[in-house]
Amino acid sequence: MSTVNPRRWWALVVLAAAQFMVIMDTSIIGVALPEMQKELGFSQGELQWVFNAYVIVFGGLLLLGGRLSDLIGARKIFVSGWAIMIAGSILAAAAQTAWVEIAGRAVQGVGGALIAPSAMTLLMMLFMHDPKELGKAMALYGAAAPAGGTAGVFLGGVFTEWAAWQWCFIIYVPIGIATLAATKLLPNVESRRGSVDVLGAVAVTAGLALGVFAVVRAPEVGWGSTATVLELAGAAALIILFFVIQKAVREPLMPLSVWRVPRLGSANLAMTLLGAAWIPMWYFLNLYLQQVLGYGAFASGAALLPMTGLLMIFMTAITAKLMAKVGAKPLIGVGLLVLAAGLVWLAAVEPTGSFVVDVLPASLVAALGMSLAYIPAMIAAMSGAPQEQAGLASGIVNTTYNVGSALGLAALTAVAMSQGAAELGNLPKLTEGFSSAFIGAAIIAAVGGVITLLLMKSDKALAAGAPAPAAEQQGDKVTV
Repeated sequence: MSTVNPRRWWALVVLAAAQFMVIMDTSIIGVALPEMQKELGFSQGELQWVFNAYVIVFGGLLLLGGRLSDLIGARKIFVSGWAIMIAGSILAAAAQTAWVEIAGRAVQGVGGALIAPSAMTLLMMLFMHDPKELGKAMALYGAAAPAGGTAGVFLGGVFTEWAAWQWCFIIYVPIGIATLAATKLLPNVESRRGSVDVLGAVAVTAGLALGVFAVVRAPEVGWGSTATVLELAGAAALIILFFVIQKAVREPLMPLSVWRVPRLGSANLAMTLLGAAWIPMWYFLNLYLQQVLGYGAFASGAALLPMTGLLMIFMTAITAKLMAKVGAKPLIGVGLLVLAAGLVWLAAVEPTGSFVVDVLPASLVAALGMSLAYIPAMIAAMSGAPQEQAGLASGIVNTTYNVGSALGLAALTAVAMSQGAAELGNLPKLTEGFSSAFIGAAIIAAVGGVITLLLMKSDKALAAGAPAPAAEQQGDKVTV
């Protein structure tokens, strides 16, 4: 049995700060998007690439990040990720054109893909000795996500309104340097021998990027056009190639045997659909507040604080207690259905609506659903994995969430554009487009909730807050 690290709670502060910053990176640019659109020349449809450039690279390389954490050592990968994140932030802040901005966001995504799985691996190493401590640490680590989201929408509004949108990226430089200085608190993990499946990482990232690109362009060139068909076929071929590579190579990026871990399949499906519903809601709500209701950047960020504040409160104070009583499955399923209800409510927004009537109550219902589902899905996906596959399991669950986010945003942006969201200045058409995106997201969340309640295997150990034993794996059978 490994020795308990006496500095583990201080180390958790560093890891939670990393989670805080990685999530803030997806939310801080939300309220700045209209200003970036004006200054850098993005079209209404292209604007999503400021977000998707990050999440595609982030999601596509998370498996590689998890594998590198297991081989080279989680602490070394954590440090490398922060160095890359700082470099990407500098590039994004200095951008004078749309494509340089997208490149900077992609570099940030590389950094995030190294930070997230290595941080989770370090957390599991620090607290695996005690299920109760692990549950508390996971709750605090998970709470850093909505806290980062809250800080992101607030700081994004402050910077954009009273300084410049570039500060949304500059802020990462001093914080990143401070985090690097604090990494001495983290356990130093020795490297071990093994190979890295670079070809697999390239295949899955390229497949994801090509698929999103095809969906984004489809409303412009036509869903049945030769270009769209070839792009989607190419994306599917690359994803299939990835799985072929995983089966063929000696040390794959994602050993297919990992899917024998109990609940891994169903929990990751839930995370995929959760990301596909939640991120488009957040994206289009930002645009509705600024482009329809006429809010400035700071007012828009402040309008989202009640939603993100509720997320933080529920994740830290309530969700963990509920999970101890009922387990992960009902919380994930009900949470997705509650999110769907909030999205249906948001779909009733009006061109002449108000924040108090059209946005606040519906956004709080949606946030309640997210807060019920997110941490239980994360724990369910990782609980059965053996310690040597902790980085892999973390990479998979973060990948599925971000893949869902990217594909969901691309698909629902296409829906919104086709229903009028491309017509800037035409408030009724803009609202109709945004409303159609909310309906699409509601359908995704509802499907996720029903599938979870039908397919996910319940487990009393998860209800008690303890990790499920990896011994539940049965031969070649994949248990969901």
